[in-house]
Amino acid sequence: MGWRHEISLIAVAAQFLTRLPVPAFRAFQTAWLPQSTRYFPLLGAVIGSACALVWWLSATVLPPAIAVGLMLSAGLLLTGALHEDGFADVCDGFGGGQSQASILAIMKDSRVGAFGVMGICLLLGLKWLTLSLLNPLMVAASIVVAHTLSRWCAIALIWRLTYVREDDTAKSTPWADSLNAKEWLLSGAFGALAVTPWIVALAPDTQAAFLRALWPAVALSALTTVLAGVYFKDRIGGYTGDCLGAAQQSSELVFLLGMLACKSF
Repeated sequence: MGWRHEISLIAVAAQFLTRLPVPAFRAFQTAWLPQSTRYFPLLGAVIGSACALVWWLSATVLPPAIAVGLMLSAGLLLTGALHEDGFADVCDGFGGGQSQASILAIMKDSRVGAFGVMGICLLLGLKWLTLSLLNPLMVAASIVVAHTLSRWCAIALIWRLTYVREDDTAKSTPWADSLNAKEWLLSGAFGALAVTPWIVALAPDTQAAFLRALWPAVALSALTTVLAGVYFKDRIGGYTGDCLGAAQQSSELVFLLGMLACKSF
């Protein structure tokens, strides 16, 4: 246990959420998987920071829209489109299925259907346009907060809902019903600490405007997650790994839309 154990948990979270090279574990234990959930928002901040860096470097020599496109591409490469894949599966499953069994069967199918294609096109298109229209002084901080907050929102479903798949091959089985309120709040604290430097680094005027827009955007993102959870529970009785991905992507997009909608800047 101790700090070495916590570092191992961060590495486990990185291994699951990203394609970053992670050293092999000599004494890996299955229990580390649910314990690593507390670091998902922290990994979100790492992913967001990498995306913000790509945006910043690109924006120095390219038009804003192109910089955003490169940033989105970098995020997809870094995560292996893990959450986007879940979003597409949810679009297909809930769009084409009627019963719980049919929805779960469609989501498990590796093929992408019409609902999934339309959903991903709209999702990425809205992200691209929203980020292109944001105040350039706030884009980097908004990206980092969006990635961090959305992963904290997504794992709230682990805390509040029941995992509904029963097969052993499901990717999110180790996290099923494994997160309590204390651990969820702790994970949020880790994420908040990680994004604070990005907000502090803003110029005073920009920082004030950013904070005015931040809280409404956070509230909208949280509301989106609550509504998603209610919908998932009503349709299939709980959540799956794909539902977590869909919740993350939806809350991330709504946060960015909320930042854009707040015209205080």
